[in-house]
Amino acid sequence: MKESERTSVDPQRKANHLCVLVHGLWGNPNHLAYLATQLREKYPEDKLNILVAKSNSGSYTYDGIETGGERVTQEIETLLQELEDDGASVKRLSIIGYSLGGLIARYAIGLLHSKGWFKKLEPVNFTTFATPHLGVRTPLRGYHSHLWNAFASRTLSASGRQLFTIDTFRDTNRPILSVLADPDSIFMRALSLFKHRTLYANIVNDRSAPYYTTAIASTDPFVDLDAVNIRYLESYSPTILDPDHPVAPKPAQDPQSFYTRLSTSSQGLLYRLPLYTALIALIPVATVAWTVNSGIQSFRSNKRIQLHEQGRGLDGYRIPLLTSGGNTARSAMSGAFRRMNSTQGHDYLPESSDEEGEVTANGAAPESYDPVGSPLELKRTTSRKADFPTLALSDEQFEMIKNLDDVGWKKNLVHIQKHGHSHAAIIVRMQKPGFDEGKVVVRHWLNEEFEI
Repeated sequence: MKESERTSVDPQRKANHLCVLVHGLWGNPNHLAYLATQLREKYPEDKLNILVAKSNSGSYTYDGIETGGERVTQEIETLLQELEDDGASVKRLSIIGYSLGGLIARYAIGLLHSKGWFKKLEPVNFTTFATPHLGVRTPLRGYHSHLWNAFASRTLSASGRQLFTIDTFRDTNRPILSVLADPDSIFMRALSLFKHRTLYANIVNDRSAPYYTTAIASTDPFVDLDAVNIRYLESYSPTILDPDHPVAPKPAQDPQSFYTRLSTSSQGLLYRLPLYTALIALIPVATVAWTVNSGIQSFRSNKRIQLHEQGRGLDGYRIPLLTSGGNTARSAMSGAFRRMNSTQGHDYLPESSDEEGEVTANGAAPESYDPVGSPLELKRTTSRKADFPTLALSDEQFEMIKNLDDVGWKKNLVHIQKHGHSHAAIIVRMQKPGFDEGKVVVRHWLNEEFEI
């Protein structure tokens, strides 16, 4: 078995720590090969066991967060049993999720917690890279919001409905992402038990999972980089931002003359004209191809979900979601989806809106109560009035932000500048020169955030 899938089970190994890596939409274990390799180079087999989940490879990620989480949980339990049979004694658990894999991982830890595993294992590191914690609904107001989000949400089967929060999860009458972020859910209870909760979010050029959702933030200070000053960590400059003072607005400048503005906008239009022309030609073709492929994949996904529901041993994963007291041609197609999604800009709430008035530039939580006994040593930023306009998110998304921030996260913001596909570059999804900045991200994670 490849190293990128799972390290071999060795009876002589004494490692008591298991680290699980979970890939994203349309992904496979090879996407996480660089992460797995760097982990192994730093921590030999007598220090760390590595599992790269493979049960959701390829189009199986269409099958939804719930089904994907159950599959990953089965993989983890199977490996833990194998290690125990071989004489290893695993006492610590870390889970790393990339993109959709972060949401699948959040579901899986809820199942593990409900089955009593966290009484045997110490939850240590929970890390997400470019994970859309708030879904991928584009922050838009008006009819175009409904048209775009309604169309895009129906092209990825169960996963698409869940990522655009138009699903109803079991009997909760709520989207699964809302349930995952409910303080009374088994999923948030499990998340709170991890010693380190860390996320990495691209500030620009992530057309699959934009900044606001991967950073769990109600503002996006990085829409216009010319209007802000960015500060970096000295040892990881210019890739990792300073978590204490990541960004600040530039001082107000005298307004440009009408002719200057006209000249600038004309130059920008001429620069983008070839792109617009190509999009006009390609988007209809890509949309048709995408829709046909999505229909086929959705049909296959529904069949797989039915078979999964009928599978033996599933009852062990269908546990109560809420604790007492709570309310009950893929590469081309993915490229087309990213291009269509990137044509949708952000809308903002009116400045007079009172929603989410207290935020921080990097979306970190204020010092607040700890609802489920989570460790308090996580570094947080003092809340202050927003310097940037609030995005037109849904009420459910604002609630997710509050709940997820209350549990506490260390948020690391990433500036990928040498490649336009920062979603892939952030974890070095493949070996190519343009992804070298992702190696800085992984080095930061291993040196500054990951506890063995």
